[in-house]
Amino acid sequence: MSVAMIGADVVSIPTGVTGTDDNDNIIVTMKALTEVKKIKEQNGIADDYGLRLGVKGGGCSGMSYTLGFDAATKEADLVLSADGVRIFIDAKSMFYLMGMTLDFSDGLMGKGFTFNNPNATKTCGCGSSFGV
Repeated sequence: MSVAMIGADVVSIPTGVTGTDDNDNIIVTMKALTEVKKIKEQNGIADDYGLRLGVKGGGCSGMSYTLGFDAATKEADLVLSADGVRIFIDAKSMFYLMGMTLDFSDGLMGKGFTFNNPNATKTCGCGSSFGV
């Protein structure tokens, strides 16, 4: 299980889940990883903290993405790593996030992390809520 660069700006991270293939990898853009590192530095967040990526019930389409920093893993977490950033995903969320791409947009139409999730059958206009 190794992280692979796809071009110069995208990292493909295997989930480590039995029975999955490359299509299930979590994709993170270098732009997103750079922004995570920048946020950690600007807010004095310790290097050993990980980025917690998950989903929870709610939102206008049924489920919402969660994104934040956490000091430690939890019992059911899968721990991924890319370019020095540890990513914590709980096993339940991983089911919904397999194959997802995490990116960061800083364009005129808005600034923030974006989620491109092939598992989502419907999404809301804000892009932070989805249904399966």
